[in-house]
Amino acid sequence: MSVDDQLAVKVENVSKVFKLPREKSSSVKDKIISIPRRNKGYEVQRALHDISFEVRKGEFYGIVGKNGGGKSTLLKVISGIYEPSHGNVQVNGKLTPFIELGVGFNPELTGRENIFLNGALLGFNRKEMSKMYKDIVAFAELERFMDQKLKNYSSGMQVRLAFSIAIRAKSDILVMDEVLAVGDAAFQKKCFEIFRDLKKQGRTIILVTHDMGNVERFCDRVLVINEGEQMAVTTPGEASSMYARLNISEAQQESTDKKYQVSKNRLGSGKIKVVKAKTFLRGKPANVFNMGDDFGLELDLKRSAGYETAPLTCGLAFFNEDEVNVIGPNSEAVTLQEGATKVTFTLPNLTLTPGEYGITIALYDKDAPENYYDLLDKWVHFSVVTDHITHGLVEINGTWESDK
Repeated sequence: MSVDDQLAVKVENVSKVFKLPREKSSSVKDKIISIPRRNKGYEVQRALHDISFEVRKGEFYGIVGKNGGGKSTLLKVISGIYEPSHGNVQVNGKLTPFIELGVGFNPELTGRENIFLNGALLGFNRKEMSKMYKDIVAFAELERFMDQKLKNYSSGMQVRLAFSIAIRAKSDILVMDEVLAVGDAAFQKKCFEIFRDLKKQGRTIILVTHDMGNVERFCDRVLVINEGEQMAVTTPGEASSMYARLNISEAQQESTDKKYQVSKNRLGSGKIKVVKAKTFLRGKPANVFNMGDDFGLELDLKRSAGYETAPLTCGLAFFNEDEVNVIGPNSEAVTLQEGATKVTFTLPNLTLTPGEYGITIALYDKDAPENYYDLLDKWVHFSVVTDHITHGLVEINGTWESDK
């Protein structure tokens, strides 16, 4: 069946099922003993279910989802490594899969010998590989190690060498699984440049990755899958948002009250203390917010005898996943009600960029800020998601003007 000339890959209603034996016999004795139980059969594992999408020629196409969601299985079906249990895949052009970099390497051969061996697997003759040899070695930054056996290379060195060879393939379509995770920051920068060049050349690239920065940097469209099911084919921004939602853990979805009870990062005299803390959205408990939502934090307090009317200031510190204090509002500019036992902080039009955040809470007297009533380190947690591309730590609503 032919594919539309404008398409590189067409996936139609693809499902993949694996049959896993429930019992495994490893000896003659085991097999004899297991004769009466041969009807145990197979356990059916459904890896993919009814996946359909099209990749246009020259498109940089992303596939994202949680671990174990079927991404790598899908790449292997597209690459012809697995046959689909149902549906079909049509490919228009030469396709080269880079699903496991370094497959075909021989640890007993030197780096030099493995370059020529891997090149032959990609369809290059010795003369072609000789011309590319210096560039491959220079890109991998392994000039001093080419006459050492591959078994003496670190895993990072092997992956750099494999990637440097792989990008030379003469293919219309490149299928890649997490290859941008190789090497250090400097090497990754070179990888990014290679991807930009491939994109300019009009090569078709299908990439599985967990790095949403790379999704937004390179991809034209993105397939989001979860537990073998197709969720959407969408923009990089929307895919990042969906991915973030999928990866918010069950613990993150639970009540912040429960988090409060198990946390021990607490200091202070306890004369005034937090007994309950929760984030809320439109009056209801929530710990997942879209950018632009009105964020709320509510604290229930308990005052000890003698502190029923003590002056109180509340300070907050919002930390991102990198432990950066992004914002730090406090109530020093206002006077909290005398004897207050409930304090609410609201942040209209939340401008924090997507990620997970922890809030440190401090209760103190502003005239003696060094003496905390209560100090709770990253006591409350919440996540921010969005369906558009963002940069930096917060999004600002500035205006631009121009004149001639």
